[in-house]
Order: sequence, then structure tokens, then C-alpha cells
Amino acid sequence: MANSPRVLFDNGVHKVLCFDQLVSGDGVQSNQFLIIDHDQHALLDPGGDLTYTPLSMAVSRHIPLRELTYVFASHQDPDIIASLDKWFLHTGCRVVCSKLWARFLPHLSAGFLTKHTGLSTTDRMIAVPDRGMDIPLGQTRIKVLPAHFLHSVGNLHFYDPISGILFSGDMGASMVDDAEPVTDFAAHKSSMEGFHRRYMAGNKACRLWANMVRRLQPKMIVPQHGSPFADAETINAFLDWISELECGLDLLTQEDYRIPV
Repeated sequence: MANSPRVLFDNGVHKVLCFDQLVSGDGVQSNQFLIIDHDQHALLDPGGDLTYTPLSMAVSRHIPLRELTYVFASHQDPDIIASLDKWFLHTGCRVVCSKLWARFLPHLSAGFLTKHTGLSTTDRMIAVPDRGMDIPLGQTRIKVLPAHFLHSVGNLHFYDPISGILFSGDMGASMVDDAEPVTDFAAHKSSMEGFHRRYMAGNKACRLWANMVRRLQPKMIVPQHGSPFADAETINAFLDWISELECGLDLLTQEDYRIPV
């Protein structure tokens, strides 16, 4: 089945699922993730209208949908969180997002939801400070990590210490059709390079982020688009590459700021 998830981790009480074949047509391939720990659940970067119906149906096979605990949003883009109003309507979730985007999320949540539930968007929001924080989930805690300017000024990544998986949003994203793990990093670079040069703000942010991730020592890095890095060799190769990549502001010249004629 197209909406059968990949099981990234399962020890009986803690499970991580990846839904990677839900977008078709004009949408870019994307990965959505569900973390289950005992009786609580977190859905990461659930997307917009393209994914809501197939994702909600797929998720409901694994948890009671109304009991979804959290929606985690790495940033504010439509393919990340545009379906928020539907998750608010059909589940009891709270949304975890950067404090920089917290005041904008009510634009995604219609006023009738407050009348329907008695709670406003702000009531159901956990606004994460710039330095990050821990979010309790079941009998563990998910680390919300700063990833500022790595595609968004208020960007967050999520680390699950039980599975050792770092959910890296657009860092490491690749323009491929599925989420098979990277096996040949040298060959894989061409599917990432154009995206990272354009969408990341600059090398300084990439380098500082990579330094943080090296200290974290994740067992897997899983981006929102494309293939994960699932072993030490490809993780280290990616961190070395992104640490040195010139991108964003590094590449700009006056020729990029010219009046059209």
C-alpha cells in the first residue's frame, strides 16, 4: 500500500514511523513522521491539503486519531503545517513551533475552531524559545533543537533520544522520488546541492548546526524530503559537506539585486 509507513524504530513501547509516499501530482515528495511512546504521540511536519486525508487515514491505523498529543512544526511553510486547522478540528493535539512563528499560526486556524473546542490556537500552542527545549512524550522527552536560518529564520529540528533519530526538516533534503537510505554519498550530492545552495541562508549557519549535530551523535538523520542518512559513514559525509558548502548570502553579488529592464 502506498500509505503503509516505513518502520524506522520499534522496541515495543517506542515506535517511529515514516510516511513517504502520500504526495502525488504537483506536490514535491515529502516525509511525515509519527513518534509513539507508550500512550502519547507526536506527528512531525504533517503538511497541507495534499497530505491531510491520506496521512490522517494512515495514522489512524496506528493510534486513536482523536488522542494525537502533538503536532511538531519545524517551520511555517505550507508543506509543513498548512493543514493545522484540520488537525486541531479532528484531534486534541497541541502544536509545537518556534516562538517566531507562533503569532502567525492563528492565520491557519479558522475562528470557528475556538467556538467548537473552547480553545484558541494560542491555547493549543507550545512556543519554543530560540535555544530550544525538551518536550515530554510518554516516558521520554523529545529534544527541540535550534536550526535558525537553515531555510527559515525560526527553524527547529527534533531529536528522539530513544531511537537516536534526528528529524532535520529541510537540512539534508534531496530531490528524489522515495525515502530509501543514502548508500553512495558522492552520487547523492547532486540531488541536494541546488536546493541547499538556494534555500540555506549561509555557510555560517550550516557550520554551526553541523557542530551541534556532531556532539549529538545521531544514529540517523531523516529530512522532510528525500533520503535519510542511516549510518555513521553517510552522516559524517553529509556533515562534512554541509559544513563547507557556500550557499545563500555567500553567493550573492550586486548582480542579484538589479532593477528589471
